[in-house]
Amino acid sequence: MKNSPSSPQLASRRRLLAWAGALLSGTAVQAQQTPLTKIRFTLDWRIDGPGAIVLLTAAKGYFRQEGLDVTVDMGAGSAASIQRIAAGTHDVGFADTSALIEFLAGNAAAPRIQAVYMLMEATPATVFAFKRSGILQPADLQGRNLGGPVFDAGRKAFPIFAKANRFDATKARWTNADPAIRETLLIKGDVDAITGFYYTGLLNLEARGVKASELSIFKYAEHGVGLYGNAVVVSPQLAAEKPAAVAAFVRALTRGIKEVLSDPHGAIAYVKQRDSLLDAAVEERRLRLFLDNFVATPTVRRAGIGGVDFARLRANIAQVEAAFGLRQSVDAEQLFNAGFLPTPAERRL
Repeated sequence: MKNSPSSPQLASRRRLLAWAGALLSGTAVQAQQTPLTKIRFTLDWRIDGPGAIVLLTAAKGYFRQEGLDVTVDMGAGSAASIQRIAAGTHDVGFADTSALIEFLAGNAAAPRIQAVYMLMEATPATVFAFKRSGILQPADLQGRNLGGPVFDAGRKAFPIFAKANRFDATKARWTNADPAIRETLLIKGDVDAITGFYYTGLLNLEARGVKASELSIFKYAEHGVGLYGNAVVVSPQLAAEKPAAVAAFVRALTRGIKEVLSDPHGAIAYVKQRDSLLDAAVEERRLRLFLDNFVATPTVRRAGIGGVDFARLRANIAQVEAAFGLRQSVDAEQLFNAGFLPTPAERRL
């Protein structure tokens, strides 16, 4: 015989369900009331196409879903990003791996900032020159006048590039060039070549009427230089006091990167939200060059995004120490902390 609505068994079940519902409701309310961990993030450069990976992640609420309240600030170069984190004004940022090596080697008493996620598997450092100048291969740069900011990653790593291509870097002459006029100096003939990031220099030259077919373009990554590029770097205080927040940040970022890779065109809308004056078509092309050449590389597609090969990283450190004339050595395991990485399954593209 079936239980009647007033049976003791049915009443007991109703009390159990009511108790479970109240417990779940209370847990949900408690989760909603848990304060978000505030993180101030710095890009390595201005707002542009590649910034979509962070701007989309923030705008779509992926950081908040991980319990984070992330503020995204534009940057002023990798060295500036590292200084911001060292000074405590920012918690997390993008910065060039070589710049981090230089900072740690030159500031033994400074906070031990760490990279926790390798964003760019290959360095975007590139040399641009007009073919008409007679520069058709890297060795043709020997003895030429090059332009670039003193902090430019390509300029600083030029000795590594020269060594890989068997010419004497010391015979090159350098003209200090502000990023705003670097390409103009090349077009006017004031310098024979310039260094810069591939997706920045190429588009800046094209915007000034130069065709890619007129240029000799030497991407370091395609000419024997195995340097890593930009990484996610974090303050030691955040890593020590809130390790779960660091892991949550890179987990959310990985989710955002995957979404940007699946739809670069749609991702530019989140860049335009921050700077409505940007040319969407130009920034989409910049984003695609960034992703295809330096982020979603064949190596990353095999091994997953975010991690490093420590043997390669140690070789990078040795190359940078020699090229930059650094006196202190940096330990690879101190430079890069793999303990915050998402699971291999989450990192696979």
